[in-house]
Amino acid sequence: MKNAYQARDAASFVREHPDIPEALALRIYTSRLLGGEPSLVLHGGGNTSVKVRGADLLGEDLEILYIKGAGSDLAGIGATGFTALDLAALRRLRALRALDDEEMENQLLIGRLHSNAPPPSVETLLHAFLPHRFIDHTHADALLILGNRDAGGDRLRDALGGKVAVLPYLMPGLRLAHQVADCWDANPGIEAIVSLNHGVFTFGEDAETAYGRMIEVVTRAEAIIEARTGRRVYQGARGTVTPSPGGRAHASMCARAVQTLRGACATPDGSGRSHRLVAELRCDPELVEISESGAASEFCASGVLTPDHVIRAKNEILHVGGVPESDDELRGPVASEIERYCARYDEYFRSRSSALNLQPRKLDPYPRLALVKGVGLVGLGKTRQAARAAADIGTHQLRAKLITEDLGGHVPIGLDHVFEMEYWRLQQNKLRGRSSPVLEGQIALVTGAGGAIGAGIADRLLEAGAVVAITDIDRARLEAVKELLGERHDPANIETLCCDVSSFEAVAQACEELSLRLGGLDILVPNAGIAQVATLEELDPKRFDQVISVNLVGVFNTIKAAIPIFRRQGSGGNVVLISSKNVPDPGAAFGAYSASKAGAHQIGKIAALELAGLGVRVNMVNPDAVFGDERVSSGLWDLIGPDRMRSRGLDPEGLRNYYRDRNLLKAQVLSEHVGNAVVFFASEQTPTTGASFPVDGGVPSAFPR
Repeated sequence: MKNAYQARDAASFVREHPDIPEALALRIYTSRLLGGEPSLVLHGGGNTSVKVRGADLLGEDLEILYIKGAGSDLAGIGATGFTALDLAALRRLRALRALDDEEMENQLLIGRLHSNAPPPSVETLLHAFLPHRFIDHTHADALLILGNRDAGGDRLRDALGGKVAVLPYLMPGLRLAHQVADCWDANPGIEAIVSLNHGVFTFGEDAETAYGRMIEVVTRAEAIIEARTGRRVYQGARGTVTPSPGGRAHASMCARAVQTLRGACATPDGSGRSHRLVAELRCDPELVEISESGAASEFCASGVLTPDHVIRAKNEILHVGGVPESDDELRGPVASEIERYCARYDEYFRSRSSALNLQPRKLDPYPRLALVKGVGLVGLGKTRQAARAAADIGTHQLRAKLITEDLGGHVPIGLDHVFEMEYWRLQQNKLRGRSSPVLEGQIALVTGAGGAIGAGIADRLLEAGAVVAITDIDRARLEAVKELLGERHDPANIETLCCDVSSFEAVAQACEELSLRLGGLDILVPNAGIAQVATLEELDPKRFDQVISVNLVGVFNTIKAAIPIFRRQGSGGNVVLISSKNVPDPGAAFGAYSASKAGAHQIGKIAALELAGLGVRVNMVNPDAVFGDERVSSGLWDLIGPDRMRSRGLDPEGLRNYYRDRNLLKAQVLSEHVGNAVVFFASEQTPTTGASFPVDGGVPSAFPR
C-alpha cells in the first residue's frame, strides 16, 4: 500500500483551514487519506482522533479529544465530522471496570463540548485511554485475511513482528478500551495493536507517524499475502462500478435476475403497500468467476470479515444458483431461496436473543447481498447509498475469501459476536437520525424530463425519497435538468437515459439499462410529449404522425416495456400518465395534440384494467397551462407561447397571469403541482386506479361529465 502523505499537501491543508487547530487540520488530512483506501475502511468504518489543549469559557486549561463522529465517513470528513470531548472526564472512567451501554452512551454525550456535535465514535474510550496524541483505526482487509483463520492470532503475530501486539476479539466499549490500554501499558514500545476479527490501531505523536505506521503494518501483511498466494489484496475504488455485461444476452439475463431478486425482497407493510430495496449490480469478471465457482455457496454462508460490516451487509450472502431462461422457472427458485434465507435469519435471531438473554427489536430478515451464478454480486439497500455500501462490502468480502481459501480457508466469526454487533444500540446509531421518506427504496422513470413538467415531477419524486431516472431525446436538455436537480438533491439518486419513446426497442433497452443500474422499476411516469399548432385543414399529415408517435405511441411503448419488469418483480407498482386538460376540453388548432393525448388517456384506462392483477395502479393527471422553473423551458410553451402572446398582446409575465386568472382558483399552475399529484398516486394513500386527476386551478369546461 502506498504511503500517500505529502508534507506539502499537509501544510497546504493547514493553511486552507485557519479557523481550526492545526492538529485537527492535520487529523482531517490523514483521515481522508485513510478513507480514500477502500481496503482500509468502508462506509463509516474505522475512526481517528487527536488530542489538543484548549481553554474553556472561563479561560481555564482544557484537554480536548477530537474523535470521528459515529457514522461519519473518513473519505470526505471535515471538521464537523469530529466531536470534541472533555478528555480528562473520559479518562476518569478508566477507574471503572464495568459500564453498561446506556451509561456509556450517556457519558459520551455529556462529555461533548458542543451539544450539536454528532454522537462520538463507539470507540471513544479506547482513544481516550491511550496516551498518544494521534490514533488511527481501520478494518484493513489484509489483516482480516490473515487473522480470520485457524490460529489467526498466532499467524498475525508471526507475520507482523514484535512491534505489533495482537489481542483477542472484544466488542467496542469499556472492556476493549481497557484491553488495549492495558496492552500498551505492558508493552510501551509497540507501534500498533491488532484486535482479532476487528481491526488495527496505530498511534504517534504526530499525524504523519500514526498514518505511516498504519500503512507500514498493512503493507507488511499485503506482502505476505502476495508472497504466499500470488494474489494482491483488492484495492478497487469505492462506490458504484458500472456493470459491463458480456453482450446483450448477458445484459438481459442480469436485468431479469436483479428485477426478480429485488421484487422478491419487497416487504409488505400491512397496508397493502410494499417497502422496496434499491439494487446495485456488480458484475466485473472476477465476481462473475466467483459466482460460478464451486466455493460460491461456502463463501456466501461463512459470514462477514468483521462484525462491524454486519449492520450494512448482514452476516450471510444470499446464494442464487443460476438464471433460467423462463421467468416462471426463475421466480420460483429465487422466492424459495429468499424464503429459506429469511427462515435462517429468524432462527438466528431467536437463538442468539435467547442465548444472550436479549430482547432487541428484530430487523427485517431480507438479504442485503446476493451472489447470483453467472451474474455477479447484487447489493440491496433501502437507499441507493445503502445498496452501494452493501455492494462495496460484499465485493471486498468475496475477494478476501478468495485469497483466504488459498491460505487454508476462512474461519467464520462466532455468531454471538456478530449478533451483539448487529443489535448493539450504539452501533445502530450509524443508521439512525432520519425518518423514512414515503417513497424510500422506490425507483421511478420519468420520460420527457428535459422539459419543465418532467423536471418538476422528478424534483418531487426525489424529495419523496425515490431514486429517479430521467429520460429525454435531447441529451443537452437532459443534462441541464440533471444539473439543476443535483443542486437540490443527492446527484447519486439521479440517473439519465437518452431515449426516443417513439421507438419500442429504444424504450425497452432503456428499461433494461435502468434495471442494470438500479434493479428495476416501481413508478413509471409517461410524460414525453410534443405539440403542433394548426387547424385540421392546415395540419401537415407528417406532423400529425409525429405528434401521434410521441404522445400516443410513446405512451404505449413505455407502458408495454415496463410490464415485464412489473411482472418479474411481483411487488405492484404505479403508472402515472401525464395526460392533459385537452382530453375533456380540446382546443381549436390543437387537434394533433388533443387527439394524441385522448388516445394516450384511453391507453391508460386500458392499462388500469389489465395491470390490476399485477398490483399495478394506473392513473392519469390532467394539467393545464403549467409553468416551471424559468431555467427549464417547456417545449409546449416554446412552441405556442410566442403566438399566444402576440395574439393577446402579452409579455411572458402577462401570459402567466392570463392563464392564472382564467381558472376558478386564480392559481398559477406550476410543474411542482403536477409532481405533487404524481407523488400522491405513487404513495398509494388511497386504493385508486383508472382515475383522472385535474391539476388546472379549476377549469369548468374540463369538469368530468
